[in-house]
Amino acid sequence: MRNEPRKIVLLSGASSGIGLATARLLAAEGYGLVLVARRADRLAALAEELAPLAPVWTQALDLRDKEGVLSLPARLPEDFARVDVLINNAGAGLGVGPIHEADLDHWDATLDLNVKGLLYLTRAFTPGMVARGAGHVVNIGSVASREVAPGCNVYCASKHAVEALTKATRLDLLPHGIRVTQISPGMVQTEFTLARHQGDAQKAMQSYQGYQPLDPADVAQAILFALSRPANVNINDIVLTCLAQADINHILKR
Repeated sequence: MRNEPRKIVLLSGASSGIGLATARLLAAEGYGLVLVARRADRLAALAEELAPLAPVWTQALDLRDKEGVLSLPARLPEDFARVDVLINNAGAGLGVGPIHEADLDHWDATLDLNVKGLLYLTRAFTPGMVARGAGHVVNIGSVASREVAPGCNVYCASKHAVEALTKATRLDLLPHGIRVTQISPGMVQTEFTLARHQGDAQKAMQSYQGYQPLDPADVAQAILFALSRPANVNINDIVLTCLAQADINHILKR
């Protein structure tokens, strides 16, 4: 891929959706991968698939486990210990409905993963980047990071937090030569929507009827674009939607 040493990418939420597409694309581009997700069986299958393309190491981990996340750098094998790129992709958006009818467990799960899980991983791996004076943090945001929609109250709040944390992280790491990027997609057809509707496949599919949403591979390409810029270029934010989507509240369905 390049004449320089192979870069190591740590990717959370790697077992499905955007994470899965990104893992496949980056492996094809020759990056080494540390893949993190909750489902060990899916990680094992993915590692077997990608092994002919690039070195892969996997870790089944719930990012809400603070001690498990913070101890992860010390548990990485030597060949994967230098994490050059951290992609905070794992996220949740459980529950859809008005704020006065919300399931508080859904709120906790969404905030714990989207905000605190991202923070734990960032805290765990940016010290190594600071010590080396180089690195790249990529946070997967959303069009919900700057707008709100009915029934999406806490999910939108969590993605607003991701945008604020991305900007703050960029300021904090600026003196250390570390790039910080946010990728903000609109509607993407993934398992995320199925989880959001508590496993109701019919409701999940209705979310995509009448238009063509983004494919996870579209978002993966945006991530690769940000990673592959020259060292003096930082992509602050990429906002991408399908052609039918103008913003979080306006999708043209035919």
